[in-house]
Amino acid sequence: MTQQSVLIVDDEPDIRELLDITLARMGLETHCAATLGEAIEKVAEIQPSLCLTDMRLPDGNGITLVEHIQEHFPHIPVAMITAHGSVETAISALKAGAFDFISKPISLDSLRKLVNTALKLEDDTSIASSAVGHELIGSAPVIQMLRKQIAKLARSQAPVHIMGESGSGKEVVARLIHNNGPRATGAFVAVNCGAIPQELMESELFGHVKGSFTGATQDKMGLFEAASGGTLFLDEVADLPLAMQVKLLRAVQEKAIRPVGASAEEPTDIRLLSATHKDLALEVEEGRFRKDLFYRINVIDLHVPSLRDRIDDLPELAQALLQRIAAESGNDHAHLDASAIEALAQYSFPGNVRELENILERALALSDGDEISADDFQFPGVASAPHRPESATANTSGSTMNTSAKEAYGDMEGYLDDVERQIISTALEESRWNKTATAKLLGVSFRSLRYRLKKLGLDE
Repeated sequence: MTQQSVLIVDDEPDIRELLDITLARMGLETHCAATLGEAIEKVAEIQPSLCLTDMRLPDGNGITLVEHIQEHFPHIPVAMITAHGSVETAISALKAGAFDFISKPISLDSLRKLVNTALKLEDDTSIASSAVGHELIGSAPVIQMLRKQIAKLARSQAPVHIMGESGSGKEVVARLIHNNGPRATGAFVAVNCGAIPQELMESELFGHVKGSFTGATQDKMGLFEAASGGTLFLDEVADLPLAMQVKLLRAVQEKAIRPVGASAEEPTDIRLLSATHKDLALEVEEGRFRKDLFYRINVIDLHVPSLRDRIDDLPELAQALLQRIAAESGNDHAHLDASAIEALAQYSFPGNVRELENILERALALSDGDEISADDFQFPGVASAPHRPESATANTSGSTMNTSAKEAYGDMEGYLDDVERQIISTALEESRWNKTATAKLLGVSFRSLRYRLKKLGLDE
């Protein structure tokens, strides 16, 4: 096996020597350069497995080297050495394509973790592209672009903020970035920031020590620690209260956390991904989200298109989702007929891919056989306007919904579920909880009843 090599670029002999000794002890071949010009020559000559470069060089800066390697040798990861507290420099390096950064004074433990993570990257950049292409269904131009972006971002440790409507697949994208990067063997920890009670948020994210507050009977691991060596995905990050935003900012900038009640900070080793369906820039403008935190987590932004923006992918996507849903119940023959495809194409999908999945799951439960037709669909009446491609970008009156309409849609879904739950509960009681008799009483198939019981939480 060929020995992996690292190119160290720094004009300070002491720093070069420290890095040289540390990396050599890791079994790595090392090469050194003191200037930008020398570094460019050596990159072409030895094509190292990793390049570590200082920001300030006698004849230029590290950003120029990052850009040069990105253009000519994109398979070589570059890590930037920055001055302590130089957030702008770190962000500039990440935006230019740097794999990661490390601040001076250099922590040798952090350095070793960074190097080990970088060396896990595949030299063949097409491998990640192929894997993402297999998992992200569709051939619309916006999806093809998204695949390329995911494959590229999977090779970086830069914080990524994922934007998109509810149900569009933001967590799916986050998992793809994680699964196709060097942290794939580590944990992927997803948390919905809006679902954590405000008084528990600090403890949930950072953990706490025994006795730090009433009820803290033992030490608790936080989500940052649970994601160590892997990826932490903060969904609906715009819902974080301002006080918590300050503490998150410090954790991200310093790469360290302080559990509630602890006397010292602990280093953290995570890749941070975040997402929201809100306009984060507008949240900043209106004072609900800190500008400095926005600047830090939004180093690279990624937009996940709505289903309306990729409507041509609907037949392929719907069939793939249906096959996956059916396979979970042991059905390998479920399929959509032409009328079903046409009916789906006429619907606006305010809930995007998640809603499509729910509609297909319900249709499969209600259908009598393996073939699903338009008659098996139940579209919510509030949002059943047909899809009109020409109006998708013109206004919000056709194929899109405003916030109040989406809220009404959600309220109606909940109300209908409550009504259905009451009807089924009454029928179950009349049938003495005999499900076959209950299905007959309600005039539905046994499979349909079983689906409804599971959906409404009545199957226990």
